[in-house]
Amino acid sequence: MVLAAGGGRRYGGPKALVRHEDGRLLVERAVATLRDGGCARIVVVLGAESARVRAEAQLGDARLVDNPTWKSGMGSSLRAGLAAMAEDDAADAVAVLLVDTPGIGPDAVARLLAAAEGGPKSLVTATYHGKRGHPVILGRDHWAGVATLATADVGARAYLVAHTDLVQTVPCEDIADDTDLDVPPEQ
Repeated sequence: MVLAAGGGRRYGGPKALVRHEDGRLLVERAVATLRDGGCARIVVVLGAESARVRAEAQLGDARLVDNPTWKSGMGSSLRAGLAAMAEDDAADAVAVLLVDTPGIGPDAVARLLAAAEGGPKSLVTATYHGKRGHPVILGRDHWAGVATLATADVGARAYLVAHTDLVQTVPCEDIADDTDLDVPPEQ
């Protein structure tokens, strides 16, 4: 699942529509990262400028889900994405990736998927020098709890903190950088 609904207030516009240095839109890059990392089905949660993202982005067979309450924060986007994923009976777990983390590539996704052996019970997060980051794997058994605690700009963090004993951490600093793009690069 790609969370790509934000308005990018500090960035100056929706980050889903930002062109990365490789020429692709960040939303296209995030979808390719999940697909190339081994995810079979991909959900992209849209909000700000969703019609424009739909018109401009080449997202293949990714399922696009609108979050009408995107202004309330990332928590509402995570809830919208989990609700869409719950409709897919074949999905045991979901890998969550933020649209504005282009330093995360398919290798990090594949590493987390390989570690997520618990299927619906999985709760796996990448770490960078000991700090939790993205991607995150959420097994189906956790979706309702994550959705309950996902509010404002807090996604799965509150749930992961409340269930630290169940969280498997996977170091990824050797293959990825989860720094998010908050502001445009200096011109």
